[in-house]
Amino acid sequence: MSSLRFKAVEEAFTKKAVEVSAPTKLTSDYYGKYVFNDVAMAKYLSKDTLKALKNTIDKGAKLEGTIANDIASGMRMWAMELGATHYTHWFQPLTDATAEKHDSFIDYAGAPGGAIIEDFSGKLLVQQEPDASSFPNGGIRSTFEARGYTAWDPSSPAFVVDDTLCIPTIFISYTGESLDLKAPLLKALSALDKAATAVCQMFDPNVKKVVAFLGWEQEYFLIDENLFASRPDLLLTGRTLLGHESAKNQQLDDHYFGAIPSRVAAYMKDIEFEAYKYGIPAKTRHNEVAPNQFELAPIFGECNLAVDQNLLIMSIMDRVARKHGFRVLMHEKPFAGINGSGKHNNWSMGTNTGVGLFTPGKTAEENLQFVTFLVNALMAVHKNNALMKASIMTAQNAHRLGANEAPPAIVSAFLGTQLTAILDKLENSTTEEAIIIDSKKQLHLGIAHIPEVFLDNTDRNRTSAFAFTGNRFEFRAVGSSANCSSAMTVLNTAMASQLVEFKAEVDAKIAAGSLKEKAIFDVIKSYIKASKAIRFDGNGYSEEWKVEAAKRGLDCETSVPKIIEAYTSKSSIELFTKTGVMTAVELHARNEVKWETYLKKIQIEARVLGDLPLNHIIPVATRYQSLLLDNVYKTKAIFSAEKAESISAINLGLIEEIAERIAIIKNTVESMVEARKAANEIAHEKEKAIAYHDLVLPHFDIIRYNVDKLELIVDDEMWTLPKYRELLFIR
Repeated sequence: MSSLRFKAVEEAFTKKAVEVSAPTKLTSDYYGKYVFNDVAMAKYLSKDTLKALKNTIDKGAKLEGTIANDIASGMRMWAMELGATHYTHWFQPLTDATAEKHDSFIDYAGAPGGAIIEDFSGKLLVQQEPDASSFPNGGIRSTFEARGYTAWDPSSPAFVVDDTLCIPTIFISYTGESLDLKAPLLKALSALDKAATAVCQMFDPNVKKVVAFLGWEQEYFLIDENLFASRPDLLLTGRTLLGHESAKNQQLDDHYFGAIPSRVAAYMKDIEFEAYKYGIPAKTRHNEVAPNQFELAPIFGECNLAVDQNLLIMSIMDRVARKHGFRVLMHEKPFAGINGSGKHNNWSMGTNTGVGLFTPGKTAEENLQFVTFLVNALMAVHKNNALMKASIMTAQNAHRLGANEAPPAIVSAFLGTQLTAILDKLENSTTEEAIIIDSKKQLHLGIAHIPEVFLDNTDRNRTSAFAFTGNRFEFRAVGSSANCSSAMTVLNTAMASQLVEFKAEVDAKIAAGSLKEKAIFDVIKSYIKASKAIRFDGNGYSEEWKVEAAKRGLDCETSVPKIIEAYTSKSSIELFTKTGVMTAVELHARNEVKWETYLKKIQIEARVLGDLPLNHIIPVATRYQSLLLDNVYKTKAIFSAEKAESISAINLGLIEEIAERIAIIKNTVESMVEARKAANEIAHEKEKAIAYHDLVLPHFDIIRYNVDKLELIVDDEMWTLPKYRELLFIR
């Protein structure tokens, strides 16, 4: 078996970069080629049809059947010219992934069995029927109750992948509950638009719409496909369950922002060319902190579209990786001892008048609006602290959060010294004061040929889960494999609810005789004081902060199954129901899915961790132990007793250590299997998930520790699994 490892290493080491070239000289010539965007719609739809569609997208107007038929006809013609022969409703079930069922355009022209034609009606565009019982549904649909529906989301453009027209849709059950991640997000964005517009009109009556924006940063690892195939744990779980850290990992900080390896650079170029074809504005690429870790980030966009684009790019990244002889790892913590991968969600809001609501203004009134939205965001996060954490917590992300490279498993907000000082001053003031916020100041370096550097009005804090970065908040705790919809649904819903409450309080003060500005100012002052516990500009990694956070009443729970429970707390149910985003039934169902997903992830890892030590590690270790024993006997046959004892002492020590570690591994695996069997007897998913967390998961570290110690002892040529130095440094 070890020969397979060395063969994989040799093949990986000798691979060359794949030749990649741009489709055309100018990106703008092919940008959005495979997207049914404004350009395509203008070409394939009549003016009246296009106008009706725009009215549906912008204002939510009902789409008539004849218009839907016209859109479907134009969309089919466009797609077929790009080589499409099939269509699918592209949706987001409760798996954090996407799903699709392909149907061809063909249909009978007349009687069955006769001539066929290519056809695509408005009915097929608007609605399709996948099996609602075969996807996670948390008990909403029984196995024998299969009907569910996908429904077209016109606000996210259709696109063509290979030979298939993909139509972004929501997914609901026969009884109307949402079974996906897109439908609640759309409702949350609608609620935010309504609430934020009402608040904006207190400052500018010309504001008619508010849009939430999202800019995601996708971190990932690339591993050579030969090495990947030689690691059953990577293949089945997406992470290494065993493996001693390499002598060199990231301690020299030489990978971060370093020169991009040639094979990886070719891969990155290929990804960008593909992204541009789908209208995904990929902007940034670079080496991340850990070896063989990288990042891709686009220009920010409207939240719903940005989520869809992230899901699409993850699929493209996986497909293109195979072309380049890689496997892309989206797991939040695929390797122990080095940085994991996140997907920072940069969240902001803007009006139809072009004003960024988290952007400091140039006048006192503009800054009052800025502070209004800033402070309401702090209130929303403070009130829903536990829910915010639940929105990003998974079995995978639990390995990453708090591991000295990601925000801790405590949600706090960072503002920076200037904004903190402003809020503190406002909190303690007795009258309305003009709010003055310095624009970027110049830093003179004193080097003649280096231009002046402009400093932002805030520093950055990588230990904050929710950090203000100048004109947006960065939700840093989102995991790399996550569907951004979960975090964005919670955040936008919380903000919508908070703004409704703010507007009601201000209106009440105005009705009682207060001037508008004073009413706003007084409410803001009370919010600054009420939300102070969520603000923290210090080191979120420190033990002192954990103690302080608990004193402040912030959620400090670390058990994933218990964190998830925040979705069905009394306050969360009230939040989602009063905003119309989700019902209590949908929330309870989603928690059932989350608990089931968690325990199944741990269950799979436990099975792999039961198999690998017994079938890969222990046989190799005992074989090496036999060689050592043989050496001891041969030493006694050749050397004098005194000298043989001296020579054999080292080998006997190794033999004894191997025996001890094998015994610990076998006993712990047996104990883990028994714990798993006991957990499986528990009926309720929540209690079962807690049992997996409390009783099964603790065995993992014990098994790993002893296997990793054996890796340092056993002859390298006998070790079957590619080691960290090979996985992380062969590029």
